[in-house]
Amino acid sequence: MSVYNAVVLRSIKRNMSRVKNKKLPTIAGHKLLYECNLRCKMCPFWRRPDSKLLSMEQEIAMMEKLKEGGVSYLGFEGGEPLLRNDTPEILKESHKRFHTSMVTNGWRLEKKINEIHTSLDFLFVSIDGSKEVHDTMRGMQGSFEHAVRGINASKHMVPVAMSSTITRENIDSIGDILDLGDKLEVPINFQIEYDYSTAEKISPEKEKLLGALNMLIDRKKADGPIMNTVQYFEAIRDSWFYGYKWECRPWLTINIDPEGRVVTPCYIINEYSGSDYVWNIDIKKMWNTFDWEPYRTCNKCALSCYLEPSLFKWTRPAMVKSRIIDATIDYIKFSASKRNF
Repeated sequence: MSVYNAVVLRSIKRNMSRVKNKKLPTIAGHKLLYECNLRCKMCPFWRRPDSKLLSMEQEIAMMEKLKEGGVSYLGFEGGEPLLRNDTPEILKESHKRFHTSMVTNGWRLEKKINEIHTSLDFLFVSIDGSKEVHDTMRGMQGSFEHAVRGINASKHMVPVAMSSTITRENIDSIGDILDLGDKLEVPINFQIEYDYSTAEKISPEKEKLLGALNMLIDRKKADGPIMNTVQYFEAIRDSWFYGYKWECRPWLTINIDPEGRVVTPCYIINEYSGSDYVWNIDIKKMWNTFDWEPYRTCNKCALSCYLEPSLFKWTRPAMVKSRIIDATIDYIKFSASKRNF
């Protein structure tokens, strides 16, 4: 509860700052490393060599800087975060300061969950389709089975969602993904594949994507196991197919690369290239002097960590219900079931 109170208080301070026309990051993402045990077709990051990873002292220094900058939510990813032996300690330090989440491919999750669950507020496990489709996209036989076992081992300890990337190789399998979410009793957070220059180009065909977006909108409205908001899918559809662009607010999210460098202006532009070391900068000053204007109508990607916060407004009752009210109810239900498990 103390961590929850700290998050709420920082959120209040951040909203007060916005009244003064200040820009502050709400969400932080940090790649613990680029190394991965899978070889996903659409991912450029496992193809990058790691140089020198942050020490525990540097990880803590990064967290303190993010805390000073107004960040409330910190998400860890890779590569594969569970390849680092010190990930449990890093998550523990994060949980003292932030609402903490992690994205994993699930290969080591079944064995590691007992070490990390008390330091996580949310866990995302990547699954992109049936066993055959998933293992093909992820480049490793057995990855589907490891992910499913990891979800089953974790879902009574920490809130879990599947993370699914929609590509041309699995767009016909979205129904299977939704069925799996129902079977495992976990929601799914969908992303649309972005064609990085150093990865395979497997973004979905435009004509199929429109049908998939409309289907996901209908399934979400019918209480399907979907974490994204209806507005997320509608924004992508209306921009990419009908020319009605959403306003991106990339300053709401800050990303830190494995060496501790700030990635600007966002995850996609410059393909996740870090610049200044986070402990050497004043985040508030940097965020309020950076020229964000060229990126407001970019609309090149559909990363939910950018699009969902950009769309959220307290004046949109449906989004408040989905992101605040329903999320709170789900957390209360999970806490009650966890006590009874």
